[in-house]
Amino acid sequence: MLKRLLVVCAALPLTLTFSNSAVGAGGKTRLAIVGLDHDHVWGILETIAKEPEAELVAIADTHPELLERAKTKAPAGVKTFADYHQMLDEVKPDAVIVTTANNRHLEILRACAERKIHFFTEKPMAASGADAREMERLARQAGIKLMVNYWNAWQATTQEAYARVKAGEIGPVQKMIMQFGHEGPKEIGTSKYFSDWLYDPVKNGAGALMDFGCYGADWALWVKGRPQRVYAYSLKLKTAQHNAVEDEATVLLEYPDATAVLMPSWNWPYGKGQVELFGPKGSLLVMGDGLLFQPAKAQTTAGNPQGKPVECKPLPPEKRNGIAYYLYCIRNDKPIEGPVAASINVGVNEIIDAAKESIRTGRAVALAAQ
Repeated sequence: MLKRLLVVCAALPLTLTFSNSAVGAGGKTRLAIVGLDHDHVWGILETIAKEPEAELVAIADTHPELLERAKTKAPAGVKTFADYHQMLDEVKPDAVIVTTANNRHLEILRACAERKIHFFTEKPMAASGADAREMERLARQAGIKLMVNYWNAWQATTQEAYARVKAGEIGPVQKMIMQFGHEGPKEIGTSKYFSDWLYDPVKNGAGALMDFGCYGADWALWVKGRPQRVYAYSLKLKTAQHNAVEDEATVLLEYPDATAVLMPSWNWPYGKGQVELFGPKGSLLVMGDGLLFQPAKAQTTAGNPQGKPVECKPLPPEKRNGIAYYLYCIRNDKPIEGPVAASINVGVNEIIDAAKESIRTGRAVALAAQ
């Protein structure tokens, strides 16, 4: 977990109206979880338990030992299944939370689309651009919500920085630097189940490039739109581990009037999650719960090298976390928007595909216009 800095922005109580189309007995939205081999699932279970409009009804995974662990953390009465298809047919949830290897997202989305079940996955959207495009098509065709969750989307600093950029407070964004990552999955103690697919180039889609490059690509697309070209290189610095995937990458996104530098890594000496946005009027630096503004031509000092703290407005209650936003959009039939939207996240996977191709060829890769 990243160290929280400077500003703590509190959320407000949640009050919602809802349609009957996605509400089960007792007026709650019935959720099911597919997959327990993604370590984020244990925090998601805790979040669901705190949401008054959510009812967890079932969990599916192929590992009996993980299902046993989940039973100790889930409410009494939650059903468990080895086959998620059987779960979807028997329990008929309103929506699913998917916490599996990235290359399984399309097959699970396809099963949900056939049954008109809303779909939420932890980032990234898929293991490839082709899978992501097909997921978006199937979800649109079925009329279901498709959301890709990023923890930083629910930081007040993230939303405040974006609002200030769109208001023109730093002028047109000309440079973006995104640094995301940590010491490495093995180094921070990820479970065997999580590590088994994080280090697999097929199941994950890449290594650190996929795991943390998606954050930077998501920010770039949200703030600046689709780049024209992508150039990237990667390294394996942890040579003693003999991993099949890269643990270090640098990606350059080229715009007609800007550049974005993505620095995903499993080699930071500590957890890293920050975005710097520069324009002719100044800069914004987003770091977890900290947001700094530095005006143009400011005198930097040792005590204030990157700007002064910015006060953040509290987020609306429906944006206090990813589950709350997912429920809000389902229950009010609102579109999934912002950095968690399917349209942006198709682009995220296409940028990572282009980065992988650039790494393979040593050349910049042009992105087709949409």
